[in-house]
Amino acid sequence: MTEFRTIDDLDLAGKRVLLRADLNVPMQDGKVSDRTRIRRLAPTIKELAGAGARVVVMSHFGRPKGVKVDGLSLGPLIDDLSEAVGQPVSFARDCIGAAPEEAIEVLEDGGVVLLENLRFH
Repeated sequence: MTEFRTIDDLDLAGKRVLLRADLNVPMQDGKVSDRTRIRRLAPTIKELAGAGARVVVMSHFGRPKGVKVDGLSLGPLIDDLSEAVGQPVSFARDCIGAAPEEAIEVLEDGGVVLLENLRFH
């Protein structure tokens, strides 16, 4: 029989947790027009951060086909995500290479960072 565990069963203090999220939210004029997906994700992020994890959130956005498209950056979600989780969320301007490595390295226990759109690569 498979044993199921929840976040409450894990010692996450000081550990990096990579969270794959669905942040493909509707945008209008460069701003989030429907925050439903962000609000639904927030309790999970809060619980992980509250347990002392260093939360690394990754997501795709749109269909840029492996090309960096400014209009499909996850950067504009930072304010809404920060508000939803009740703490500042930092942003790594890429999802591979030095930018995310540096952003994750300086992340404190309970901190949250959002990586740039996975579909840029």
